[in-house]
Amino acid sequence: MTVSVTFCGAAGGVTGSCYLLRTDSGDIVVDCGMFQGSKTVRELNYGAFPFKAADIRGVLLTHAHIDHSGLLPKLVKAGFNGPIYATEPTCDLLTYMLPDSGYIQETEVERLNRRNVRRGRPEVTPIYTREDAEKTLKRLQPVDYHEWREVLPGLRARYWDAGHLLGSASIEIEVDDEAPDGEPRTLRLLFSGDIGTGEAVFNDAPEGPKNIDYLFVESTYGDRNRPEVSDAERREMLAVEVRQAIQAGGNLVIPSFAVARTQELLVDLATLFNRGKLPKADVFVDSPLAQRATEVFAKHLSHDDARALAHPNFHMVPDVEASMQLARVRSGAIILSASGMCDAGRIRYHLKNNLWRPECTVLMVGFQAAGSLGRVLQGGAKHVRIHGDEVDVHARIRTLDIYSGHADQDMLLRWTKERMPISRRIFLTHGEDGARAALQQAMINHGIEESKIALPMLDDTVTLKRGQAKQAEFKPRLPVGEMSRDDWHNRYAHSVTELSEKLRALDSNEKREALLEKVLQDIASA
Repeated sequence: MTVSVTFCGAAGGVTGSCYLLRTDSGDIVVDCGMFQGSKTVRELNYGAFPFKAADIRGVLLTHAHIDHSGLLPKLVKAGFNGPIYATEPTCDLLTYMLPDSGYIQETEVERLNRRNVRRGRPEVTPIYTREDAEKTLKRLQPVDYHEWREVLPGLRARYWDAGHLLGSASIEIEVDDEAPDGEPRTLRLLFSGDIGTGEAVFNDAPEGPKNIDYLFVESTYGDRNRPEVSDAERREMLAVEVRQAIQAGGNLVIPSFAVARTQELLVDLATLFNRGKLPKADVFVDSPLAQRATEVFAKHLSHDDARALAHPNFHMVPDVEASMQLARVRSGAIILSASGMCDAGRIRYHLKNNLWRPECTVLMVGFQAAGSLGRVLQGGAKHVRIHGDEVDVHARIRTLDIYSGHADQDMLLRWTKERMPISRRIFLTHGEDGARAALQQAMINHGIEESKIALPMLDDTVTLKRGQAKQAEFKPRLPVGEMSRDDWHNRYAHSVTELSEKLRALDSNEKREALLEKVLQDIASA
């Protein structure tokens, strides 16, 4: 029996989760997520998969977030025709998320092509369309937690609650094998997916089996710990940010992931309004996906939480025209809009309308990947480019990290140790290089052998069990470390804004012309 795993995403970065598992019985993938972050990383979404889609026999999906599910329609478009196994809530969420993602691909490409025509550049095609997404939904097969499902002959899977998102799972896989003496045995793998905190608004504590051969564990927050806060403390921290934003006299713009983060914020805002902790304010949810996801959450939540999602202060923005009308609101509004990393969707319009106003506030409530506009803003940028236009940043940029759905370092350590004994190896994935290195050292400090911990890079292949079948080699699609840093596009945008700021600061046209001449000479001699 041959068993190998190729890390086709989220290795050295936090997006594009995808593991290719090859066995003598066939090939499957665990997750098939979209890459987010810098433009160089996002370009991977347009390239070919590092495997033949038609050869994949099945997909095991940990949860619905786009960085884990967003390339499923591309997989189907490329020839995959097998089942996609996911929990029922995940299937419910994907019913809205994947078509919404297809619509975003189409509209973003349409806007880009209008710019390309004006610039004399070739047109591009979307990664996939809404129609491709609709076809993908037909391949979904719901599974229950804790029940074994045969995926291939000699390969079965079981789902465990990961506590990260409604329906999220860690996936245990057993592959029938035999020991050197010929006796039958089982090779046991566990893919963590995204591990929750056990403290989120809607989710239970993460769980999982023990006695694993190979553990694949996320490390998004492997380099930090967050203070433990109660529900009351979390809500008071949110109330402080909201009150300060309203007192500043402008709008509060919250880039929020449409699924889970928006709903958690709405429940807490409703509680604060009902208890008189906040002044009356209009909350605009400007994300069609967030609105539909809220309906799914209401279906699976308790009566009280479901009722909170329909608070009278909340206003669902019905269409693009209504969204554009929000530009006329000058103060007192709380605007929740996707995407959470500020890289696509309606949030970019709200940032464009509010970033330049010093009385406004932008509140980050989720992880911002390297190279994303959200990370650039967190880094203190004074100017950014949105839709090709330069925007000065005068708004207050705030971060409230307590809403993250990812376990921090101590939680990841505790979850990993609860999976012991781990007989073979632990692979740290879904984390930037610094976070993975920090978690590796923390594991060593807690008695886990260094030789057991691996930090795979994008497109690396590890052979878990050698057999007769020859395993394919994969050429890395990106240089080592590229997923964890800003790319040349980020540096170019920063250089342009720095040059613009320097030119404006000079006190004469002669000095400006001299500076430009020097820059042009440097470029010519490069």
